[in-house]
Amino acid sequence: METIENKVAKSGLINLEMKSFKGEQQRSEIDIKNWLFQGLILKEKIFRQKIKSHDWSQYKNHYVSIFCSEDTIIPVWAYMLVVSKLQPFTKNNILGDRKELEKFIFNMNIKNMDTSIYLNKRVLIKGCSETYIPDESFITIVNVLSEKVKSIMFGEACSNVPILKS
Repeated sequence: METIENKVAKSGLINLEMKSFKGEQQRSEIDIKNWLFQGLILKEKIFRQKIKSHDWSQYKNHYVSIFCSEDTIIPVWAYMLVVSKLQPFTKNNILGDRKELEKFIFNMNIKNMDTSIYLNKRVLIKGCSETYIPDESFITIVNVLSEKVKSIMFGEACSNVPILKS
């Protein structure tokens, strides 16, 4: 009987799952449309009252995206005011929707990863997943690893695309 050989395991290839950079960070969104007069107009007095009565503690240790889903003009000071109330509670805040927040968190997690395990190794970046992975994160991972690894490939071990060889 012939023994089946796992050539992928013997190749020294390190599989890197991009979905692992999603992280466990708590995420929240604030749509300031809800604090606009008739959902369309920013009236300072009404806006400030809504902000004053809002429970900001619910965002403790969260990463928060701040945006307006209504197509209207929002002065930058309004976002600044929201951030000033969030600041004592949150880990970080960004201007943008949920996808922008995901991009921020993915890239932060990639930049903070321990790259020592990839030194002079062949790395296969796996991107196919049911988890949303921002396209920009693939750029970030190449930027972070390119000077440390022997090579970077994308895809699956059986059918990958060479990206970089040093």
